[in-house]
Amino acid sequence: MPNGIYPSLTRQHGLMQEMQVVANNLANSSTTGYKTDRAIFAEFLVPGGTSQESVSMGGLAGHAFQFDQGELKFTGGQFDLAVQGDGFFVLQTPQGPRLTRAGHFQLSSAGTLVDGMGNSVLGAGGNPITVPVDAAEISIGSDGSISAGGQLVDRVGVAIADGQLLRDSNTMFSAPGGYTQFEEATVVQGALEQSNVSPVLEVARMIEVQRAYEAGQSMLEREDDRINQLITAVRER
Repeated sequence: MPNGIYPSLTRQHGLMQEMQVVANNLANSSTTGYKTDRAIFAEFLVPGGTSQESVSMGGLAGHAFQFDQGELKFTGGQFDLAVQGDGFFVLQTPQGPRLTRAGHFQLSSAGTLVDGMGNSVLGAGGNPITVPVDAAEISIGSDGSISAGGQLVDRVGVAIADGQLLRDSNTMFSAPGGYTQFEEATVVQGALEQSNVSPVLEVARMIEVQRAYEAGQSMLEREDDRINQLITAVRER
């Protein structure tokens, strides 16, 4: 296969990967706490052998997430929480601590504050939050402090990552470098942070990627026809 085709095939593969990222953004445009994803590509050289020059190619190198705050939707839910500004809620999952901006929580039968998957919400001290199941009146202050019947129970932990975040699921991130409690965080009770995806921008990007893919496909087809014509001409000589 001529060297010129390899970069084109790599580009087509990269465009397919970017299309998947854009499609996932669109699919989560209504997902609480979802953050827009962007594909990052990097160039690398592939040796062409002793008699050929190296070939410049590209591939998916990682993801960049846009952590701009999404719009707050006020639900009035007692355990619906949102972080105003920087910071993430901390969940204890079977895979370890995870950070999230999706604050749709509830009480388990044991009185533990959990998310929809049953993962425990961690307090500022790093332990699961337990609320008396018979508490008649529960309020959560802007500093995350949880009061039941006028008595302080615990404080919702809000943390910032010490380094890069890696997406673990649509709304959860792992922090390989660890995280630190963010004491200046503002918690809003009775509200949920909406996705920060802009459907209009994502659709525009999808059209752009699709057109680029179609142009690349057309080029590959022309190159294939050229090679076939060359082979036919050689055979007929």
